[in-house]
Amino acid sequence: MAAFLCALGGYLAGSIPFALVVSRACALPDPRTYGSRNIGATNVLRSGNRVAALLTLLGDCGKGWLAVMVAHLLGLAMELVALVGFAAFLGHLFPVWLQFRGGKGVATAAGVLIAFDWRIGLATIVVWLLVAVATRYSSLAALVAAVAAPAITWYLHGAAALLWAVAGMSVLIVLRHRANIAKLARGEESRIGEKKAPPAGEPAP
Repeated sequence: MAAFLCALGGYLAGSIPFALVVSRACALPDPRTYGSRNIGATNVLRSGNRVAALLTLLGDCGKGWLAVMVAHLLGLAMELVALVGFAAFLGHLFPVWLQFRGGKGVATAAGVLIAFDWRIGLATIVVWLLVAVATRYSSLAALVAAVAAPAITWYLHGAAALLWAVAGMSVLIVLRHRANIAKLARGEESRIGEKKAPPAGEPAP
């Protein structure tokens, strides 16, 4: 029962759709109607509003961080802390409020990693930044960081409960980026800050 309640709390925290909350507060179009139609900061950035994108990023990252920090403050065993973090990540991917159609989880995973161990979070974010700055592909940076995160966790903590939570998040991030992988291979992936043309017949946001 304790594990179920921890997982439920983490899931509900992670399921808050900050992209929609911020977009409505800033009088922007629903991010599900333009660009990649993803409820993430990178897609919100395609609206041209950098403040909204930053707020979305902070919200998505913060909810993962807060869920895990609450688990820490409650003195839960590390296995339950890992469960809360993974559940918060799942909440972003499959939010009950949006018919289980959520984002790709990169920012939420970053918040979870920082709360697990700031060294894991910082090292993973540095990997993301290096790839993003070098290529301007957010998706490629996310994929490389997702592969690096379990290796960093194993180096710092060994085969502990955190490793399995991080590995699970990494696998799901890669799976959620399947379409991006195909676009990268075809040279069709959008770069960071690049506005994506709306489908024919639809006005630009």
